[in-house]
Amino acid sequence: MKRSNEDLHVWQEGMALAKEVYAATVSFPKEEMYGLTSQMRRAAVSVPINIAEGAARGSKKEFLQFLIIARGSLMELETQILLSHDFGFIGNHDSLMKRTNKTYALLNGLMEKLRDRR
Repeated sequence: MKRSNEDLHVWQEGMALAKEVYAATVSFPKEEMYGLTSQMRRAAVSVPINIAEGAARGSKKEFLQFLIIARGSLMELETQILLSHDFGFIGNHDSLMKRTNKTYALLNGLMEKLRDRR
């Protein structure tokens, strides 16, 4: 059975972003396994997880709150991507940054729609 979150473009982008982050962090130094690698992966999966949980809630207010949490995780991830690039762990971070920006725009758009319907 297909769930409502699977129909959301922002959830789909969040899923793709999480997969891309996992792929990018495979080559990180082993000493980062419990540091930046773990933090980036947690932040990345938090985005679609919170979107899905919010979509399953009974009210727009609750959905909006989970979208705010997802956006916070996304901004955390963006900072981690930039740090990883600065540390030399990620050579070309353009793809990750583009997907992060796209997800951010989609989140903001959905949040505005929900606020307009109040």
